[in-house]
Amino acid sequence: MAEIYYFDTSIWIDIYDKRGYHGEVAKKLMEKIIMDDSTIIYSDTIVVEFKKLAFSENEIPAILSIARPGHIKRVHPTRNQIREAKKSARQRNVPLRDALHAVLARDHEAQLVSRDWHFEQLKDITHYRKPEDLI
Repeated sequence: MAEIYYFDTSIWIDIYDKRGYHGEVAKKLMEKIIMDDSTIIYSDTIVVEFKKLAFSENEIPAILSIARPGHIKRVHPTRNQIREAKKSARQRNVPLRDALHAVLARDHEAQLVSRDWHFEQLKDITHYRKPEDLI
């Protein structure tokens, strides 16, 4: 059954940099998503995080191309989503970008995939799961 997933930035990097166990598990999840004809959504926020982590303009498309065409879609946050994320980030003392990832995943009915503990503070917005829990 086709589903929608939203990968946190670190999951993309796990695959791209082939980071040991985490990279292998994330790659297996990516393969499952493609086999199931599911989709991964990503946002401008993911791209901003790649840039802040010093990935080049050439590397960013290479990272995102891990998900084959037809299995990836870019989404754009609305003003209301940004406003909600800012409020949640302040109230819960979590990074704004993580709060925005949670809001976007919820609003696009996507499974948030992450290893970041900050998402525990946002579980009333959306639940996150680790890659190994989804394969």
